[in-house]
Amino acid sequence: MKKFFRFEEFGTNYRTEFMAGMTTFLAMAYILFVNPATLALVGIEELPEGVTRIDQGAVFTATAIAAAIGTLIMGLFARYPIALAPGMGLNAFFAYTVVLGYGIPWETALAGVLASGLIFIVLTLTGLRERIINAIPANLKMAVGAGIGLFIAFIGFQSSGIIQANEATLVELGDLTSPSVLLAIFGIFASVILLSLGIKGGIFYGMILTAIAGMIVGLIDPPSGAGDVVGSVPSIAPTFGQAILHFGDIFTIEMLVVILTFLFVDFFDTAGTLVAVSTQAGFMKDNKLPRAGRALFSDSAATVVGAVAGTSTTTSYIESTAGVGAGGRTGFTSVVTAGFFLLALWFSPLLGVVTAEVTAPALIIVGVLMASSLKNVDWDQFEIAVPAFFTIIAMPLTYSIATGIALGFIFYPITMIMKGRIKEIHPVMYLLFVIFILYFIFLS
Repeated sequence: MKKFFRFEEFGTNYRTEFMAGMTTFLAMAYILFVNPATLALVGIEELPEGVTRIDQGAVFTATAIAAAIGTLIMGLFARYPIALAPGMGLNAFFAYTVVLGYGIPWETALAGVLASGLIFIVLTLTGLRERIINAIPANLKMAVGAGIGLFIAFIGFQSSGIIQANEATLVELGDLTSPSVLLAIFGIFASVILLSLGIKGGIFYGMILTAIAGMIVGLIDPPSGAGDVVGSVPSIAPTFGQAILHFGDIFTIEMLVVILTFLFVDFFDTAGTLVAVSTQAGFMKDNKLPRAGRALFSDSAATVVGAVAGTSTTTSYIESTAGVGAGGRTGFTSVVTAGFFLLALWFSPLLGVVTAEVTAPALIIVGVLMASSLKNVDWDQFEIAVPAFFTIIAMPLTYSIATGIALGFIFYPITMIMKGRIKEIHPVMYLLFVIFILYFIFLS
């Protein structure tokens, strides 16, 4: 085992790797509860006609399985201390844009996730994935990340009641005297304080403190016994294999845009995470990542596994830096993290205490972290600022990640051509320009 993971080369040992794996798990354990709540549209009381709600328990199991298998593949095949799980932002796009906004059945949406995973595998094996990543301007990559952050935060504010609807102004500040709103505000303060103190897993611990506070004041029913904490694994039957059964439903213009969005967002989530974690761990050599193909394949395979199990796109997690910071340097760290995700399968009864008020602070804090990429956009160049701004602002205002990406990718070649920078536009951007123009024509 030590030889396989090259413990001696990296100057590590079992204890260090175990602690690193546990640290990574705690830093990202919130996804076990946030992802089912997001995909099941918890907080949305009345669904539009024809829209059905995915089974929350099945998604919990699918989330844990996708995270465990994806992380295990990364640890054993790529041998990197990087963990995977259903991605934030991608799950919001799945639930709020595709299912709630477009009215596409969640079964078909899962088929779209499966298609994106299969395309990823092909692109990875042929080496095209890295080339396509390089074709998208860095400024638009940063804008997409920031826009998704604002969108996720807006969902958190809305689901908690901190922001509510207003017929005259569309939105307004919610009722700050409402006990449920106050509980969500408490959760935000708790999470902010924990993260400001540098506590790894602050988002997860903030959720725990919020749930406890909710029980104390009577807003959340506390577990009545051990059976309400540890129980049987929820059946995955409601979601398992639905992506395969409904694969034939994806061949429409609307689903093409959905699949492209899944591809695009996961592209840069994964690439950014791999670079960030590898740089921190000291893996980068001559500005290149060893075994990059294996790492990208692990991510692609995890998306396929997750889609078949019943969850949105599975991707590499930036929270892996927490484990690397704790000393994790080999794939054994990921093996340990995967083990904790499997163990978590028996804690599904806790879904009952993870209400919208408990998950909202996590959404808002993740939004803050993602919005940090705003600083990397060249705002002083108008031809860059326009498509970047439209990308960012359109996501929360139209309640659609796809619409934000579409607007940005339409305006980018226009402003760059008008500025005389036509040679800087990659041919792929023209193809995307046409696709997104057709997207808006189809929507109208």
